[in-house]
Amino acid sequence: MKAAFIIGARPQFVKFSPLIKKVGKKFKHIIIHTGQHYDKNMSPVFFKELGIPQPTYNLGIGSRSELNQLGDMIVKIGEVLEKEKCTVVVVFGDTTSTLAGALAAVKLKIAVAHIEAGMRSYTEMPEETNRVLTDHISEYLFCSTQNSADNLKKENIKKNIYVVGDLMCDNLLEFLKNGHKSKIMELLRLQKEEYYLLTVHRADNTDNLKNLNNILTACNSVKNKVVFPIHPRTRKILTANGRDLREYENIEFIDPIGYIDMVELLKNAKKVLTDSGGLQKEAYMLGIPCITLRDETEWTELVDSGWNILVGAKCEKIKKAALSFNPKTKRKNFYGSGRASEEISRILEAIVKKRTK
Repeated sequence: MKAAFIIGARPQFVKFSPLIKKVGKKFKHIIIHTGQHYDKNMSPVFFKELGIPQPTYNLGIGSRSELNQLGDMIVKIGEVLEKEKCTVVVVFGDTTSTLAGALAAVKLKIAVAHIEAGMRSYTEMPEETNRVLTDHISEYLFCSTQNSADNLKKENIKKNIYVVGDLMCDNLLEFLKNGHKSKIMELLRLQKEEYYLLTVHRADNTDNLKNLNNILTACNSVKNKVVFPIHPRTRKILTANGRDLREYENIEFIDPIGYIDMVELLKNAKKVLTDSGGLQKEAYMLGIPCITLRDETEWTELVDSGWNILVGAKCEKIKKAALSFNPKTKRKNFYGSGRASEEISRILEAIVKKRTK
């Protein structure tokens, strides 16, 4: 009997990395990679840089409609779980891979442990649907913050809730301590605090051409250069709609980059503009002002702290924040001291042992 860890997208690779290093040989486990992210700069490079073991199974789902992705993942994950006789399925975050893994497990009467449970933005975005459904069918819920645990209790989820800190914090602290070298600043001829870092990947922005155009127009008009590691799908959308990236003279579009280069760009940026939940947290941990290209965030403590400002995809709001948003308050420790992976590993070991008796 064993545990199955299900991963499939960049944020999950980052969260999984410190945990699998703590799990080690404590209990039997398999790794299922759905293949939701498969581009060489969005999957293999992360396994290499983060020291993640090669997956036991790579399902190779790839790019397709979200509904087809979900259906294919449920079927293929279910086949693996039946074959491997798993006791517990561990899922991370709020992606299609998260929900698919949880649904497949529940249908096979296998317990689900959800890491990063309880996050809520209270919108109709796909990620919110994934989070809520996964939380309500999970037996064990690992929360990054007390806010997340409180959200679960409001929804009458009261059992097996563990506030353990944040795995992304573990990973970032470890990387900073180990001093990984990146040449991205040199290659792009960048100087510290003389550029903005931009990331856009959520469907509300990438699939809405008006929103995407507002973001790019605003970034094209700010004083400092904007560096944009662009998702292949976003590049394809712009090209399909007749947009020539060369018209945005102030934005440097680059291919997706690995974790080491992303941390290097983030920690040296003047500010970050993003719709990513993970990057909001990492910016805060590094003391980088964060302009969030959404009308809400699941990490409400960052807005309350004064280090994160919500601007949506409104051109004038983005330009104003890029010019004048300068947090002055002292940062608090919301996400733990780098021991989340140790705590989660300890609890998972007890769960696996308990369920295999």
